[in-house]
Amino acid sequence: MQTLTVYDVTLFGIHMKFDSVAFTLPIGGGWSIYWYGICIAIGFLLAIIYCFKRAPRFGVDVDRLTDVVLVTTPVALLSARVYYILFDPSGTKIKSLSDFFGFSGGNGVSGLAIYGGVIGAAVMGLVMCRLRKVNVLDVFDLAASGFLIGQAIGRWGNFFNQEAYGSYTNSTFWGMTNQTLDGNVHPCFLYESIWCLIGFVILHFLGKKRRFSGQLALTYGAWYGFGRMFIEGLRTDSLYIGPLKVSQWLSGLLVIACVALLIWKFRKMAEAKVDETYTAMFDDIDPSSVKGVSYYEGDEQEGADSTGDTEDTTGSEQDVGDTDGEDAEPSENDDSNDKNNDGGEE
Repeated sequence: MQTLTVYDVTLFGIHMKFDSVAFTLPIGGGWSIYWYGICIAIGFLLAIIYCFKRAPRFGVDVDRLTDVVLVTTPVALLSARVYYILFDPSGTKIKSLSDFFGFSGGNGVSGLAIYGGVIGAAVMGLVMCRLRKVNVLDVFDLAASGFLIGQAIGRWGNFFNQEAYGSYTNSTFWGMTNQTLDGNVHPCFLYESIWCLIGFVILHFLGKKRRFSGQLALTYGAWYGFGRMFIEGLRTDSLYIGPLKVSQWLSGLLVIACVALLIWKFRKMAEAKVDETYTAMFDDIDPSSVKGVSYYEGDEQEGADSTGDTEDTTGSEQDVGDTDGEDAEPSENDDSNDKNNDGGEE
């Protein structure tokens, strides 16, 4: 099947003509290098440069990060390819290894899927971070910004291939058309590119005030998933599962999971801060410095002294009584008794 590579395209009212093949290498019968691959390569390169430059800010060792990237990258590409083949709505069959790797000159099976690449990178990145003893969440935070750079630039590869566009639109300025279309269509690749660029700017500045490891990765999932869920609804080249497309289901689940985890984490941090503040308030207080406590202890001591005085007073009175009984002079009754005694003797 002859593949169309030269397109007459109108976008933003600007007419342009280009070949989706950038150049051909003299290998075998000729190996065509597409602008699609060049866009992905540029996006990947800029993402790597950004992540390596920002790694020290996230406490990630550059040498160990290099090991993680070298192993994770080919796995991510492979999983992106597998995902694309599994959910290819055209149902084109893979008949050879050349078809699998997309070297067949654009016969309908060439392509990669972003979600497949993200899933592969996450799984392999987790394994490599464990092996190289790197904080997984810090690396994921770095990768989140890198993904958005790569996606923002890589989506322009869809423009050069004239693919990943949406349904027809009445807009003559915002819409895109080419010689194979009957009218203007939504340039979904452009929507996603802009959405990813905005997301990158948000994560870049959010990274300077990161509250916990994993915050940027969760924000990436929520941001990208939310935008992709709506953009995917405009596309006409996606596989359906029920009323929604595969990527819409995946995007919706991703948004729910990431937002739920962000809310849970921030609530947990808020509760911990309240407990810490409450504990610190009372740990720093010396009980002897509290007037109420000091007054109570003094009052108790005063009461004890009063009780002691009362006992001493009682004892003193008894002593006085005994002394009076011993030293008292004889009374008149005593004289009468003496007289009676005298008479009896007579």
